[in-house]
Amino acid sequence: MSGGALRPHAHSPTLRELLDDDQVHVFDGAIGTLLYGRGVFVNVCYDALAVEEPERVSAIHREYVAAGAEVLETNTFGANPVKLSAFGLADRTEELNRAAARLAVEAADGRARVVGAVGPLGIRIEPWGPTSVEEARALFRRQMDALFEGGVDGLLLETFADPHEVEVALEAARASAGDRPVLVQITVGEDGRTAYGADAARELARLESLGADAVGLNCSVGPAVLLDVLEEAAERVRVPLLAQPNAGLPRTVRDRKMYMASPDYMARYARRFADVGVRFVGGCCGTTPEHVARIAHTVRGLHPRHASTSVRVGVEHAPHTPVPLAERSSLGAALAAGIPVKTVELLPPHGWNAGPMVEAARACAAAGVTAVTLVDSPRGPSRMATAAASTLVQRDAGIEAIMHYTCRDRNMMGMLSDLLGAAALGVDNLLLVSGDPPVQGPYPDATAVFDIDAIGLTNVAVGLNRGVDPGGAALSAPTRFVVAVAVNPGAVDQERERSRFRWKAEAGADVAITQPVFDVESLRRFLEATAAHPLPVLVGIWPFLSLRNAEFLAHEVPGVAVPESTLERMRVAQERGPDAARAEGIAIAREVRAEVESIPRVAGVHVSAPQGDVAAALAVLEDPAP
Repeated sequence: MSGGALRPHAHSPTLRELLDDDQVHVFDGAIGTLLYGRGVFVNVCYDALAVEEPERVSAIHREYVAAGAEVLETNTFGANPVKLSAFGLADRTEELNRAAARLAVEAADGRARVVGAVGPLGIRIEPWGPTSVEEARALFRRQMDALFEGGVDGLLLETFADPHEVEVALEAARASAGDRPVLVQITVGEDGRTAYGADAARELARLESLGADAVGLNCSVGPAVLLDVLEEAAERVRVPLLAQPNAGLPRTVRDRKMYMASPDYMARYARRFADVGVRFVGGCCGTTPEHVARIAHTVRGLHPRHASTSVRVGVEHAPHTPVPLAERSSLGAALAAGIPVKTVELLPPHGWNAGPMVEAARACAAAGVTAVTLVDSPRGPSRMATAAASTLVQRDAGIEAIMHYTCRDRNMMGMLSDLLGAAALGVDNLLLVSGDPPVQGPYPDATAVFDIDAIGLTNVAVGLNRGVDPGGAALSAPTRFVVAVAVNPGAVDQERERSRFRWKAEAGADVAITQPVFDVESLRRFLEATAAHPLPVLVGIWPFLSLRNAEFLAHEVPGVAVPESTLERMRVAQERGPDAARAEGIAIAREVRAEVESIPRVAGVHVSAPQGDVAAALAVLEDPAP
């Protein structure tokens, strides 16, 4: 491939002219699955092949042109800095995108137009993750600007599932493209909805309103599902519609994934797409030049059906007004009324026998505790799921539960299902935490997910309280969650901890629960530093049971700071025996409780029951004799 000036397009209409005319046009098909089928290993960076093996990629482009494709996509679906970083290629983002664009333009040879393919970043952006919108735009722009430098006629944003991310990508694309076309495709599941549960036809109408020059669907499923969605979208959307389905769903044949839809089958659906108003048809995973040739033969010269449009944009229904905090639960009522809150932390059983846990919860109820927290997958052996444990406690012990829930083990859709299930079970108090890596206990090979963190999940839960899921789809009724988040006043990196606290508060959390506090001055400093976001706080209290217990927390639990003077008190008490050490640990915890309860913003205490010693926790909560 020459590195000099590119040959100007001389034979085909411009991309804008293709968008503006009244005929059906043909996109190309898959590149990745073709490369794989032709011997490129799966652990290779396919987006770097424009530089490393340009002839392989160029040959595919030329085959699609020969098959009748009028629009080619660059081989850059994952060529953004985030995904390239997995191969150590982030610093070559611009080089690889420019090379891929030039390769496609030269292969098109004036007989087809070229769009720069841009896929999702592969990370969560705010409000679901830590990457800011500004950072995400900048990451997209690095790829998009380089594609235009390489000579593409426009951009194709494809295979997006997150409605928020595609909006950010479209904003970046419009800034990069100027008056050049930007086409957008989202992906749906077999139910015709996005992975976030959004109504796909409504999403396409929304993307049109945000400035897309054409909108449509690609990937994930075969043509039948896409046809149903696009028929509905044709009634809402005025810009051209695009369809690039997979060649059916893949099947495993002798350890290989095979796409079974034939070229004739795909061509029949191409005609059906045109019949419902689709203007651009092509293929995604599993499609080949043979598929595209049959599609081109079938649709050449067709005029799509014209639909009378009635554009509807926005959520399916207006979000609900959140249930007032005081009406969501007893915990919410206490917080709203300023009544001091007392909570105790319990472990779900290691097994399915809930009897001891329920008895401990009954003791807490008898002692006037506001609610008990059921810990989610603590260090060590696996335990009963907290949704089940919380339901059993509320049903059998007569006390409200706070469902501790970690982001570590589930993806976002799994978390959404869990929260909706908890709401249906009447578990209305949540403590959302990101979670520690699962490297403890008898499962050293356990893996983590960390799809979104506690900040992102707080945004999800608060959205559910407004009656809207992450995809913008309305629920039949809002949830009633009191949303608690974790905070560590003694964290080593105070700047990061304060920032995360601020983001959790801004996401809509109702209360924060601290790690165990032994140094009250560190709590005061943290509260003063976060005064601009005066979220009420339940202070974590831990009654030491022994010197060994105190030393473990001081030296082996991240983020817990135990003053040396406190450790010395436990050493002296331990010399008098285990009962004296336990009594001293309870006394220290009572002193911390008395001191913190006088601090503004402290709404109550959250007492741990170390080693299941509920009696120790309740002793901390006993009010002093008059």
